[in-house]
Amino acid sequence: TPVCTTNQLEQCSTEHIINAYDNVILYTDFFLNEVIEMLKQYDGEYETAMFYAGDHGESLGENNLYLHGLPYAFAPDEQKHVPMLLWLGDSLARFYDSAAIARATEKNTNHDVISHTILGLLQVDTKDYRPEWDLLKEARSK
Repeated sequence: TPVCTTNQLEQCSTEHIINAYDNVILYTDFFLNEVIEMLKQYDGEYETAMFYAGDHGESLGENNLYLHGLPYAFAPDEQKHVPMLLWLGDSLARFYDSAAIARATEKNTNHDVISHTILGLLQVDTKDYRPEWDLLKEARSK
């Protein structure tokens, strides 16, 4: 606190806008933790996993830009860099090399990998699966 409580950003200070954004991030962290804790309860019975990806980044006043939505060619990195988070339950993690997963996190990637990574994770056999877009392919036990 204090936070911006209006969509008329010109009425808010940069500090208030950033505080409001930080609160959203804090709540997202809380929610994702709740999902993981729920999945852990079923990890002995099922192979559990969670894949989260933000849909866009956010400008918080850098270069006097706020929010998101500029065309990709003009959007600053703050709007183009988005978080992705993968959590594997113990029953599923045993099939993956954690060092290879760590290497995969260093790749510069985009949203195109999401569906292919999930198809690979679920071992779905389809002609639409592109292994080169599967972030976990190299980490998966043979």
